[in-house]
Formats: sequence, C-alpha cells, structure tokens
Amino acid sequence: MTDPQHLDSDSTSARPPRPVSRRTVLKATAAGALVIPAGVATACGTADEARSPGTRRDRPMLTHGVAAGGITASGALIWARSNTPARMIVETAATESFANPRRFTGPQVTPRSDGTGRMRIAGLEPGRQVHYRVTMEGENGAQSEPVTGVLVTAPTAPQDIRFVWSGDVVGQGWGINPDMGGMTIFGAMADKHPDFFIHSGDAIYADGPVAPTQKQNDGKIYRSQTAAAKDQPAQTLDQFRGNYAYNLTDSHYRRFNSTVAQIVQWDDHEVINNWFPGENLAGQEREGYTEMNVDALAGRARQAWTEWQPVELGDRNRLYRKVSYGPLLDVFVLDMRTFKDPNPNAWAASNDAGILGEEQTAWLIDELGRSTATWKVIANDLPISIVVPDKATREPGRRPSMEAIAQGDDARPLGREIAFSRILSATKDVTGMVFLTADVHYTAAISYSPDRAGFTDFAPFWEFVSGPLHAGAFPTSPLDGTFGARYEFVHAPTEADTSPAEGFQHFGEVTIGKDERTMTVDLCDASGKSLYRKVLQPT
Repeated sequence: MTDPQHLDSDSTSARPPRPVSRRTVLKATAAGALVIPAGVATACGTADEARSPGTRRDRPMLTHGVAAGGITASGALIWARSNTPARMIVETAATESFANPRRFTGPQVTPRSDGTGRMRIAGLEPGRQVHYRVTMEGENGAQSEPVTGVLVTAPTAPQDIRFVWSGDVVGQGWGINPDMGGMTIFGAMADKHPDFFIHSGDAIYADGPVAPTQKQNDGKIYRSQTAAAKDQPAQTLDQFRGNYAYNLTDSHYRRFNSTVAQIVQWDDHEVINNWFPGENLAGQEREGYTEMNVDALAGRARQAWTEWQPVELGDRNRLYRKVSYGPLLDVFVLDMRTFKDPNPNAWAASNDAGILGEEQTAWLIDELGRSTATWKVIANDLPISIVVPDKATREPGRRPSMEAIAQGDDARPLGREIAFSRILSATKDVTGMVFLTADVHYTAAISYSPDRAGFTDFAPFWEFVSGPLHAGAFPTSPLDGTFGARYEFVHAPTEADTSPAEGFQHFGEVTIGKDERTMTVDLCDASGKSLYRKVLQPT
C-alpha cells in the first residue's frame, strides 16, 4: 500500500479543458423545472412546491434533465423524459446561442417507456463540442421549456482525450444528503470537462432502501432525502424505474449528465447484490423480497436500465460493445452479468465460459487483436484479481462462493480465471491494454506481471480501480496472485461501510496526449484532487 497522498513522479501535461461557459453550466444545472417523482421529499419541498409558479400546466415538462451517450464521430444518442405524452425534439448547434440550429424530430414518448425517450442524431462534425437542446411537444402543440446540454463527438484524427470513470451510486442506504449539498462528486467530475464518462455499473442500488436517517461509523447521524421507490428493495418495474428517478433529483448529477456524454455498463445492484442468471433466492437471507426468480427481476431491471440511461443496445440486444474514439483510443465495454456462471463455481478446474460466456470471450480476443488504436481500454465492471466473496450463495461443505473473477488461490487459473487466462494469453502481443473497474468501493492501482504469477503466459499490464461515487466505502480486499497482481496504491477506509460524509469517495481521470501519446491515469477524491498518478508510455 502506498501513501494516499503520493503522486507518481512520472507526469505529463494535461490538455486544457474544452471551455463550457458559465451560462451553459447554469442552464444545464437548472435542467428545466424539475418534476419530482411522487413520494420524493427534497430540500426544496414537495413536487408541487418545487414546480415553477409560472409554468403552464397544459404543456409538457422535461422532468429529469437531459443526457447523451452512444458517441461516435458523427452522432450521439440524446435522452430526456417528459411528464406527459409528447414528441421529442432535439436541436444542435456549434455555440450556445443556437444560431442556425439543426432540428431533429424524434419519437413520441409515452407512459409505456415511463415517459423516457432516446433519439440518435447524426451528421455532426468529428472531434467537436456540440450544443444541444431538447423540447417536448404535446398533443395540443404546446411545447415544454427547452433544456440544454453539451457533448463532444469522437475524433477521427489524433486529438487530446480526457475521460473519467467510476461507479456505485446511492449504495448501502446512503442517500442524497442536503447537509452535504447533495452528490457533489458529480459536480467535481463535470468541472474536469471530460469528453466522456465510463459508468462502471451500480448506477442504482435497487436492493438498497434509503431511510431518512442512518448512523455513521463516527457516531454522527446521516440525513437522506427519501422517496417511495426507495422504501423497499425494487421488485416491480416501477420500483426499478423509481430508483433512477430518485438519483436524478440531485442537481449535481443532472448537471453532470447534461455536460458529459456517457458509456454505461450495468453490474449487480441494478438488479440485486451479486446476482447471476438462473439464481433462485429461496433459502437466502434477502430481506424484503417476495420474488424469488432472479431472472424475472433482471428482466424488469434491464427494461428500466434501458429506459433511464442514454444507451442503445448493440447487435442482438447485447450489452458488450467496442466504442471507437479515434486513432488513440478504443474502449471495450464488457457485460459481466448476462453470461455469468453461478458464484459457487468459482473453484471449478475447468470453466471455459466463465463470467463472459464463450461468444463474448471470443469477441474480446478478436476485437483486441484487430484494434489499431494506441490504447485499448477494457471496461471490466468486476475486478480481475481482487477477491470478492459472495456469502449469500455459499453452500455447506464447499469452498466460498465468489462474486468476481478471482477466488484467492494463487496458483493455476480456476473457475472464471480460466477464461481470462485465455484472453490474456491470446492478446499478449497486443499493446496498450489497460483495465478500468470499480465495484469494490475504494480506489487502487494494480500492476500485473508474469514474473510473480501462478500463470505466466501473458504480458504485464495495469488495472485501475475507482469508486464509490456516492455509497459506503470499504477496506482493502486481498489480491489473488494467479496473474501476479500487486497493489501499487490504495486509498480505502479501515472501517466497513464508511458514509459519503466521512470521505473515501473516488473517481478516476484518464488523459491521452495527442503528441506524446502517453496515457496519464489520476485516481481522484470527491473534490477532484489527484491522490495518485501513473503515466503509461505507448509501445
């Protein structure tokens, strides 16, 4: 473990942020007149009290801001939500004045999708900042107040790149706290002016109710805003939807969504802690659950996830995909839930499918081999070598069940490690591979080397861990030595479930310079201060 304040002596000059004017930021922060979901109490009062007194009640309102995702060199996916059936309209322009805007008429949003709408816009210039604004047009022709946002399209030529990543929002019952000013870490990330954000999963804690108060480790009382959807674990579609709506009552989160495009993964808490396909909850200690079929829960959760996030599913509705971001960067977004084998199988001597499934494993090997980008970032929402037990599914007389890839045996690959040994071996000649993850609720830099590994047929690489964004923070977990993992830096509390008010909230920042082509990774605290920096050189 390294001193938390250490900065690696290697350094590189980060490119200056693309400017976003104060006017744009303020408009994005306001994000229209927020319509608060039924049952949500806020620092501003009830939904009726929060509504602007001058708002016409016969026209639509955008209720939770705007967001962008699906970024390419020429287009993007825009997300918004209306409080009433309406048609989604998006305008784009080069500046916030919206002189000569391009207009895109999109879908009719209805209660069938919980009022959410997504529209792909095209014909944008590569590597440029794009201003967009969304309005909703009601059936009577009345239009909502517009809500504005900003995005940056992917470049086609070498260009400085900055992005951030993290995960885990409103976990362990730590809700939006007005005494803290809300989820301010999202404001700190927005202030970095990144080109995009990799959300490494656990965007909600569907299994984590939020009570009005909760006692912290230091004895102080933590106070949360509450909502009907957060009174119990989510089991119905509307309860899953309500978890996303709750998070977006935070103004910092809405500002971040409107100024930073997203690449979104899902993990376990979008459904239930440590879940895997085919799991049955009968016999487990899962308080508040009446639905025992995890696949049924996952189906409802996936629908809510696709409705409330700026995402569009790839071929055959698959969640894993490659995002090309110019000649310097490809991002490989993994799906470590849909094909996951049962957690008790962690010690199996043969397991080719593992956590990704055969098809995704082959896809990752092939796409990494084809990539010509200088840097290949693999967004793995579960860590490779951090040991993460699953107590809920441990079977009597058997070794512990495992939630992630490793199980704590330092020798040859077992269980899900077998598939990853195939991946690492098949790509050992691929340069510029870096893994980015979250999940464990602390931040860390982990180096991997065959010189100290139980399995040696791979090239050295790095994995960087970040989080949580707004959840309980946890002490450092042990590493499995199968792939020669070693902590080079860790910032974690000594007590379990440390509240956001007590610190240890994190995000990571990555900067790639167009000239030197180096990758600089900063592990940051909730204020945006860098706790650790590592500069990786291109090969």
